[in-house]
Amino acid sequence: MNKRYIFIAVSFLLPMILLASGTEGGHSKYYAMTGYESDFWPRVFNFTVFAVLLVYLTKNLIINFFKDRKAGISKQLTEIEARLQAAKEAKKEAEAKFKESQKKAKEIVADAKKEAMLLSDNIMSQNLSDLEYLEKQYAEKQSLESRKKSKETIGEILSENITSGDIQIDEKKVIDILKGKVA
Repeated sequence: MNKRYIFIAVSFLLPMILLASGTEGGHSKYYAMTGYESDFWPRVFNFTVFAVLLVYLTKNLIINFFKDRKAGISKQLTEIEARLQAAKEAKKEAEAKFKESQKKAKEIVADAKKEAMLLSDNIMSQNLSDLEYLEKQYAEKQSLESRKKSKETIGEILSENITSGDIQIDEKKVIDILKGKVA
């Protein structure tokens, strides 16, 4: 057998044999064996042996547990730091995109204002030219109407006051008038 197992068995059995309780004449066997009333120090010894054995047997388990725990915490911390760094980078990228979009928005607004001014100027100049054209047409139409009215008035006056017998035109004069009209 392994010496370790023998040591463990003896360590557990020896205190049980030594401290088995029983009374003899109103006193415990411990009193009969040692002459002491209290068994405080043997109990401290037993507890110390138990604690040492417990530590000895579970030392590797405890050490491995804490190593694994330390490694796990370290791994989690590394992952958290990586996520934090990624979040910071994403934030920087988002801020850069936001600033860029604000700049583009300002450019678009400025371009829209310029375009609106150009369209407004074009519409204004078009309206002014249309107004001038309409005024010119109105003046021409007024002039035409005035001439037409004058001709009508002259025609009425002539037709009322002059008859065909009052004017004599010879053939030579008619030919001269026609030549003047044609030429």
